[in-house]
Amino acid sequence: MKTHVQLLINGDEYDVLINPAKTLVDVLREDLGLTGTKKGCAEGECGACTILLDGEPVESCLLLAVQASGHEITTIEGLSKSGEMDAIQRSFVENGAVQCGYCSPGFIMVAKALLDKNPSPTEAEIRDAFAGNLCRCTGYQSIVDAVLALAKKRQGEGN
Repeated sequence: MKTHVQLLINGDEYDVLINPAKTLVDVLREDLGLTGTKKGCAEGECGACTILLDGEPVESCLLLAVQASGHEITTIEGLSKSGEMDAIQRSFVENGAVQCGYCSPGFIMVAKALLDKNPSPTEAEIRDAFAGNLCRCTGYQSIVDAVLALAKKRQGEGN
């Protein structure tokens, strides 16, 4: 039996008819065509599927879509405004923090949530925030550098 679910994603409302056991990552990718959120392990181990749920990073492979109803969902697609990359996306590109790119959306969403809460994180705080995200290509340092660079840039703009 399918059920109607209303989801608020990137500021847009969606009414979808789904199997109530379907995960949010599957609804995003298969039903709504929002393929920026990656499906990696389907066990909450890799972080590739990380989205923001009411501003908090959440692995969308562990969340049923019906559980997301009534919450504000932000995907990687929601960061770009008018075709312009978000500052954290630009910083990842500028600092070489993307290689194969598969894990990038998850890391970017975690970085966005971290910087929204803590505009001046330490390297240790950044690494701690990324504890649930895996990358096989970058060695992590360029990802940490991208977050530090953006935090430093923003501090300079505030003076």
